[in-house]
Amino acid sequence: MSDQNDPMADIRASFFVECEELLEALQDGLGSLDDGVGDSETINVVFRAVHSIKGGAGAFGLEHLVRFAHRYETVLDEVRSNGLTPDHENVKLFFRAADHLSDLVRASRDGLTVPQDAGDALLAELDAMLGTPAETDEASAQVEFTPLGIGIDLGDLDAPFDAGSAPSTRWSIRFQPRAELYETGNEPQILLRNLARLGTADVTCDVGALPLLLELSPETPHLAWTIALDADVSEAEIREVFEFVDGLCDLEVSLALYDDNTASTAERPPAADVNAPAGVTLPQPDTAPQDMPAPPPARRAAEPPARSVVRVDLERIERLVNLVGELVINQAMLAQSLVSAGLSPHSDAMNGLEEFQRLTRDIQDSVMMIRAQPVKSLFQRMSRIVREASAAVGKEVRLVTDGEATEVDKTVIERLADPLTHMIRNAVDHGLEPGADRVSAGKSAEGTVRLSAAHRSGRVIIELSDDGGGINRPRVLQIARTKGLIPPEASLSDTEIDNLLFLPGFSTAESVSNLSGRGVGMDVVRTAIQQLGGRISIQSESGQGTTFTISLPLTLAVLDGMVVDVAGETMVLPLNVVVETLSLGPDDVQMLRPGAELVRVRGGFVPLYDLGAMLGYRSRRTDYTGCIVLLISLDDGNRAALVIDGIEDQRQVVIKGLDDSFFRAPGIAAATILGDGQIALILDPADVIAGCLVPLPVDARLPDRSSKEERLEHG
Repeated sequence: MSDQNDPMADIRASFFVECEELLEALQDGLGSLDDGVGDSETINVVFRAVHSIKGGAGAFGLEHLVRFAHRYETVLDEVRSNGLTPDHENVKLFFRAADHLSDLVRASRDGLTVPQDAGDALLAELDAMLGTPAETDEASAQVEFTPLGIGIDLGDLDAPFDAGSAPSTRWSIRFQPRAELYETGNEPQILLRNLARLGTADVTCDVGALPLLLELSPETPHLAWTIALDADVSEAEIREVFEFVDGLCDLEVSLALYDDNTASTAERPPAADVNAPAGVTLPQPDTAPQDMPAPPPARRAAEPPARSVVRVDLERIERLVNLVGELVINQAMLAQSLVSAGLSPHSDAMNGLEEFQRLTRDIQDSVMMIRAQPVKSLFQRMSRIVREASAAVGKEVRLVTDGEATEVDKTVIERLADPLTHMIRNAVDHGLEPGADRVSAGKSAEGTVRLSAAHRSGRVIIELSDDGGGINRPRVLQIARTKGLIPPEASLSDTEIDNLLFLPGFSTAESVSNLSGRGVGMDVVRTAIQQLGGRISIQSESGQGTTFTISLPLTLAVLDGMVVDVAGETMVLPLNVVVETLSLGPDDVQMLRPGAELVRVRGGFVPLYDLGAMLGYRSRRTDYTGCIVLLISLDDGNRAALVIDGIEDQRQVVIKGLDDSFFRAPGIAAATILGDGQIALILDPADVIAGCLVPLPVDARLPDRSSKEERLEHG
């Protein structure tokens, strides 16, 4: 049956979306425990995440997932009851179990077959933590029909009752599971055990509805439990124990009070008779006073109103983004038409256009917020990469993250996973020294990889750093010469040597391993970053470590741009990098050397670049008097100046990705459609300023703005 005809398909899809959220909460909780800042509530969050995944998996018959989650949950329940200590070694095992649980969830979602023995080694380690032999499928399949006690310590029944130490509140609870409770993998024993932790519990199993063995239906539940709970707790706290099975059972909670000063053994509700069968309480005479006033209704703890969340298919959001892009283009075309018609700026039509522009921007901002997501999920995936890579090379490595709440376009997040994976594996394998070498260098034996994200100058800056030995530049230079990547006589600066790491086929690994050594990695990283309209740079200090900085646009859909004229061609620069505009005088430009000029700005000098010449549209200017210059801010805080021929407009533009058949010129980020229907290229100023653009060959010239028939696709 196809998913279109399956009524459970939508529910199943929602379950796996919820699993992603639960796995995220699980990773957060384990991270807090590993950092030593977790408390009892953190342990409860971890337990609930695994428990909820197990319950949902049981509803869909995902037996392999239920089996692993059940054993994992059992160990976490022991941590909740203080039977196990969540120390560093135990949490490392919990992380590995969480990784395997994540694999099982994704395999179940994608319909992949999981080997039957997958995870058996982890299960054996989890069982060893409890000091119990590993469970087998045959053992778990055995059913015990004799009602048993829950194992709750009721104390010495012959000891005199101490009224002064007893709670003043007694709760009467009736709990009867439905068939759905067992189908979702829940267990009454765990629920009753958690309930008993609230106080002193007297649990009675009601077997009155149990039929004869020949009439017994395994799918129909017949047992119920009655619990007398002595605890100074609220009804809300009691119901919280059963929150995972809400709607899967019949639950009645009632309140009865007894006076501390007059309570006696006879007045106290009876405990189980020691001579009665296990789990059964014999009837006792009713000695409660008949004129006891009705108990006041229990007050529920005030809860903040829950936020409503609607899950929407990503394809619908993408369609909405595309429609907003078309709206921006049509708004620009309308503005162009009204200006061409010569209407007064104070006319009703122009006033209406201004309101239309404001509404268009608000809609665009709102849609971008819908598609923006925190990088937290991406960083959590990198935590697993660090664990696996460190285990593969035998190093102790710790990942520290910062700025997980930084939001970026969902498309950017998805396409960043592979580049970051390459970079982290390189940091663990090449960047960090072995433990013994670190100790001899006065460092901690455990290496640190730091991953951070932040918004800066309208872009997302992601930094990946390690505290290793830094780049061995002499060795890098020697390898590059040996492989013929650079001429033997080439003299390179430190920055140029660092950039050799991005050359295809370059590798410093002495042997091929599971992580590196095949010469594929950093060149793929740079290509992937450039395809996102971003750039990557390296900073390294010998003995201190290396930092990779990735600069990315906030969104791949719409940006605020400055439309400029360059040698008769219309181009767009991101507005957030433009600091100011200047008009050059005869004494403002100083020649440093032939082909390298500086422009004086407020007593200082910044490098000057002729944009038209670098793009190959014209030869280099010899006189810059009267030229218009854009002062550009770089990610590192430095500035530079771009010479243009004119400023046409400032507007929102829709980013359109160039088709793969186009010549890929460095520094050309994308293209856009202007209000008059013409095409303009969107520049990446940092590549231009870095001198990445060179005069292009005749057969690879950039398309001019009259090329209306060029093939474009939505970015």
